[in-house]
Amino acid sequence: MNDIVNLEISNHIATVTLNRPEKKNALSKDMFNAISLVGENLKREKSVRVIILTGAGSDFCSGLDTSTFSEWATDFGQVRNDLTSRPVGEDANWFQKPCYVWQEIEVPVIAAIKGVAFGGGIQLALAADFRIAQPNSQFSIMESKWGIIPDLGITQNLPKLTRADVAKELIMTGRIFDGTEALDLGLITKVNKDPLGAANEFAKLLIGKSPDVLKGAKKLIEQSWVAPNGKGLEIESDIQSRIMGYENNMEAVMATIQKRAAKFK
Repeated sequence: MNDIVNLEISNHIATVTLNRPEKKNALSKDMFNAISLVGENLKREKSVRVIILTGAGSDFCSGLDTSTFSEWATDFGQVRNDLTSRPVGEDANWFQKPCYVWQEIEVPVIAAIKGVAFGGGIQLALAADFRIAQPNSQFSIMESKWGIIPDLGITQNLPKLTRADVAKELIMTGRIFDGTEALDLGLITKVNKDPLGAANEFAKLLIGKSPDVLKGAKKLIEQSWVAPNGKGLEIESDIQSRIMGYENNMEAVMATIQKRAAKFK
C-alpha cells in the first residue's frame, strides 16, 4: 500500500485507489511514480483476475498538479529529453507509463469514475478496458488549455473508441462534457449513479469467467484493433517535445493563470 495510491486485493479483484482527495487526485510526480509502481507490481500478482481503478473522495482525477508543471518549467530542456527517452525494453516514457501500464497488464481493468476526469485523468481512464461513470461526471482532454497536446498514451486507446474528427475536436477545444455525452461518443462503457458499486458487480461477473478468456480477449482486441503498440507513443512524445516550454505553450499557461485571452504567435 502507498499513501497516495492504495491497493486492496480480495477475491481475485484488485482495487487501485488514487488517494489525494484534497487535490482531486491530481497527478504529482510522486503520483506518477506510485501509479506506475502499483501497475508493475500487479503484473506479477497471479491471484488477480480483474482490476478496478478509482479515485478517493469526490473525483477520479483532475489531471496534472499545476505545481508539477511549475517545477518542470525550470528546465524544459530536461523535460523534452525525458519525453523522447524510453527505458530499455519499454514502449512508454516516464510520463506515459502511469497510463500505459494498464494496457500492458494482461487482465481486464475497469475505471470507476465520479466527479472530474480532466487532462491526465481522462487519459488514465481511457487506458482502462472499461469505464463506468456517473451521468453528471465531467470529462475534458484539457491539455490545449495549457498550450500542449495530450501525451500520456492517448494514441493507444482513443482511436479505438471514437471517430478521428471527434477526437480532434475534443483535443483542440479542450471542452468539458458530461458522462452522458461521453457515453454517446463511445468514450465510456456505461453510466451509473454508483460507478464503484457497478464496477464491483461487473468485476464479480468477470471473475466467474475463465482467466484465460479474460486475458485472451484483451490481448486479441489490443493487438488487432489499431497500429502496433508503441508507435503512437513515439509520435505523441516527439510532437510534445517540440511544443512544451516554447512561446505559445508559456503564453497559454500565463493566460490561464491571469484569466485573460491568450495571444499566440
